[in-house]
Amino acid sequence: MAEQLRIDEALSLPLSEIELRASRSSGPGGQHANVTSSRVEAAFDVRASATLGEGQRERLLQRAGPVVVAVAQDARGQARNRELALERLAEKIAAGLRVPRRRRATRPTAASRRRRLEQKRRTAERKRTRRPPSPGED
Repeated sequence: MAEQLRIDEALSLPLSEIELRASRSSGPGGQHANVTSSRVEAAFDVRASATLGEGQRERLLQRAGPVVVAVAQDARGQARNRELALERLAEKIAAGLRVPRRRRATRPTAASRRRRLEQKRRTAERKRTRRPPSPGED
């Protein structure tokens, strides 16, 4: 694996900024899982990062918190779980940095207004037919 974790086209984090911890897994591996540390946890400290710009750091702090953590214990081997944890960490960081599109206000179409009013008329008619007849209405 490279010495950089690719987040998106414009951003890569050095692996030195990511803390990797291995521990015993509760996942696959049978008896072998009791003696190997195959679970991998990848943690990224947002405040301590020298790679992120100030705007990126603020957005990530707001949306993901001060420490972004990803865990993998799906595979039997530590190497595969390390890859999975780093992939998940990259996805979480990318999601935290993503700038949502601004909504552009639009007007309802003529057809949708017509359908809405027609539906209201049908509902009103249905309710009108349920009412008991008033006295003098024979």
